[in-house]
Amino acid sequence: MARLPGSVLFACTLNSIRSPMAASLLRQLHGGHIYIDSVGVRTAPVDPFAVSVMAEIGIDLKAHQPKSFDELEDTSFDLVVSLSPDAQHSAVELTRTTACEVEFWPIFDATAVEGNREEILTAYRMVRDQLRKRIAERFPTAPQ
Repeated sequence: MARLPGSVLFACTLNSIRSPMAASLLRQLHGGHIYIDSVGVRTAPVDPFAVSVMAEIGIDLKAHQPKSFDELEDTSFDLVVSLSPDAQHSAVELTRTTACEVEFWPIFDATAVEGNREEILTAYRMVRDQLRKRIAERFPTAPQ
């Protein structure tokens, strides 16, 4: 198995969709081995569509408490993964005086999709599945 970081911070614009999804997906894979958190440039309540599509794969996001970069209690991470351009700027600023690795994964903003409920859910599923694929590639598990 590839060497995993000891701590990972996922960051997006509002900490209500992409970063909580990513954090919960990584927790599902490596929660016992990696400290995982998520943050936003600003905050908004957890998105109900995100809650719905994560529930489809057995992950409960209802209790997620969004927080901003300013609300982080600990800023010592081995890796920060930013999921939006806004978050990338904040991640670079957060880590400019530390030996922390920063990666930018430009993940689609599902809130840009308009349409009926099923069309919107399809966009959120696409984001979830894109995150799940990237996380599985970046943080592989040991072969069974």
